[in-house]
Amino acid sequence: MGKSIALRFLVIGILVVLLVKVGVERGTSAAAPPTPSAPPSPHQRVGIYLGSYALARPGALDEILARARQGLLNAVVINVKDDHGEVTYASTVPLARTIAATAGRLDLATLLPILKKNGIYLIARQVVFDDAKLAAYLKSPQAPWVLPTDERVVSYNLEIANEVASLGFDEIQFDYIRYPDGGGLGPGYADRFAAIDRFVERAQALLAGRVLLSADLFGRVMWDWNRKRTDPIGQSLEDMAGHMDLLSPMLYPSHYSEQVYKTNPYRVVKDALAAGKARVTTPFRPFLQAFDMAIPSGMTLEAYIRAQVKAAQEAGADGYLFWNPSAEYSALYRALEQTP
Repeated sequence: MGKSIALRFLVIGILVVLLVKVGVERGTSAAAPPTPSAPPSPHQRVGIYLGSYALARPGALDEILARARQGLLNAVVINVKDDHGEVTYASTVPLARTIAATAGRLDLATLLPILKKNGIYLIARQVVFDDAKLAAYLKSPQAPWVLPTDERVVSYNLEIANEVASLGFDEIQFDYIRYPDGGGLGPGYADRFAAIDRFVERAQALLAGRVLLSADLFGRVMWDWNRKRTDPIGQSLEDMAGHMDLLSPMLYPSHYSEQVYKTNPYRVVKDALAAGKARVTTPFRPFLQAFDMAIPSGMTLEAYIRAQVKAAQEAGADGYLFWNPSAEYSALYRALEQTP
């Protein structure tokens, strides 16, 4: 009799434990929050630059989507304000309308959702201080450039950036965020560096948390002598890195005067990224050359591109973008098809 009672209690105890365990597991499962989907990452993006005319060409969108399905690209850089001062979509910024800058060529409300649905990361390129339309309106002494110290110029560009941030882009990329080149290296440019830094600081305060921010930089900004602040363009790598999520140095080998770099696309990209990474921790996603200019004798454009890509990969770049002013990327696609 005693053994029977003991056995009964043992069975009951086991059942209680099992019921409690099931209840806990069910409760835990019910309380577990759903795993959030990851936001689009700017890292390891491979993208191409597209001017508004190129993007508006018949078949352009289909070509982009086809190349994305091939796995050759996963990002596009779309001109929203170009170096003529033209705003390529139907902007509602009052000054853009006053100076007849709004072209309305691109229907971004239709275009961007299609690209995003196909997994393409969207970068809006906004040219800032090279602006012929605004320069003419303001009678800028530096026309076709405008002054970064002019509050009307700064406010106008921030208004456009604020509007662009609401259109569905993942990132705004500032280009021509500098003074014009020329005047020679030397002291006396402190005010220029300060003006550019003030602009990026204000842009960060306005846009942080809504879109990522990046900036196109002259390739020479990567080198250590940039610390001296003797460059008339006023771009400081350290200042830019402090306010941008990514930096896109334009590392076009054809633009270097040093023959050792002009004839060696691999070395240009490798050395420049190494120099920049020794100075700042902000990720670099360089612009690479995908146009046929000063290609070394005996080297095809495809091989030229592959050499740059190899260097960017080995240097730990966070992806890379390609520039061809005509958006003619057939050679690029052939090169990428042969690139790991």
